[in-house]
Amino acid sequence: MSRSKPMRRNDGKIFWKPGTMLAPVPVVLVTCQEPDKAPNIITVAWAGTVCTEPPVIAIALRPERHSYGIIRERGEFVVNLPTVQLVDKTDWCGVVSGRTVDKFARTGLTPLPSRTVRSPGIVECPVNIECKVRQQIALGSHVLFLAEVMGVQVTSSLVTKSGKLALDRAGLIAFAHGAYYSLGKYLGHFGFSVRKQGKARNY
Repeated sequence: MSRSKPMRRNDGKIFWKPGTMLAPVPVVLVTCQEPDKAPNIITVAWAGTVCTEPPVIAIALRPERHSYGIIRERGEFVVNLPTVQLVDKTDWCGVVSGRTVDKFARTGLTPLPSRTVRSPGIVECPVNIECKVRQQIALGSHVLFLAEVMGVQVTSSLVTKSGKLALDRAGLIAFAHGAYYSLGKYLGHFGFSVRKQGKARNY
């Protein structure tokens, strides 16, 4: 992002040109596979949940990326959530092309058979979200894939006795302005500020 000639204001803010400043964002490992070829892994930071019913995830890829063509043709992928222990492999999968390298073989990561799509997930990632593409939108530098979640596999050790997913135990990572970060301490459930007052609101 260019920082030339910033506009300084009296309130202490500096105005910059438009840029990708939303941060932190989840960093995910997206897996996909061509027929009769080794599965591929791509690191994606432009990813997020965009709908609840049906559950929809969006990922944005540059058309020149190897995985773009695979996902466009196959219409499916798996979103895998990496942990702090996988940060080096996560970074490596984002800078090395799958056109010439078998990333599963080079990283030692293990393909996880999916239940609803043909692409595998990653065993070492605690959450594997199986997705089928419903829509593609060309935005400019990136193409947005809107994909419905078809099923989710989770590491059993992260599920409590009551059946709740305890992601705070997973050690997930986030991405902000070119750097990786571990997620911070627990601050409270969504709506805790209202519940403690015994009130309910419509947003």
